[in-house]
Amino acid sequence: MTIEDLTLDTTQSIDIKADIGEVFRSVLHRLGEGSTNAQGESMQMTLEQWAGGRWFRDRGNGIGHLWGHVQVIKPPVLLELSGPMFMSYPAVNHVEVKLEQRPGGTHLDLRHRAIGFIDPAHRQGVSTGWKHILDGIAEDCSARASGQRS
Repeated sequence: MTIEDLTLDTTQSIDIKADIGEVFRSVLHRLGEGSTNAQGESMQMTLEQWAGGRWFRDRGNGIGHLWGHVQVIKPPVLLELSGPMFMSYPAVNHVEVKLEQRPGGTHLDLRHRAIGFIDPAHRQGVSTGWKHILDGIAEDCSARASGQRS
């Protein structure tokens, strides 16, 4: 086993034609109660929006999964989450979402790093999952700009 087998480091970026505050609110929504899977079904996520806040999936009837904690929240420019996330095995994850206001909109950088016994299916699917979330954030902001509800 090599260090590459035990680590994950992926980045994704997106430019969104919306104010940085609106994009940050959408990030919080899409990681929390607005989180959906690829089929559009609710992931039943909760994101407590303060340092130390929990990020968890509540399936009801006492069934849940702690994904992590808010390590840093600095509206509207930075959100950091750390914890096991979707990995129910020995692994630690850190996700950093940085936003920067630019002419015409907001630039969003997402970086997900992990170390542990990372399942190959998770390593392969993480990029698709984050793309789904980033696309949802862009859709939210686009719908608001055109006066629609998301």
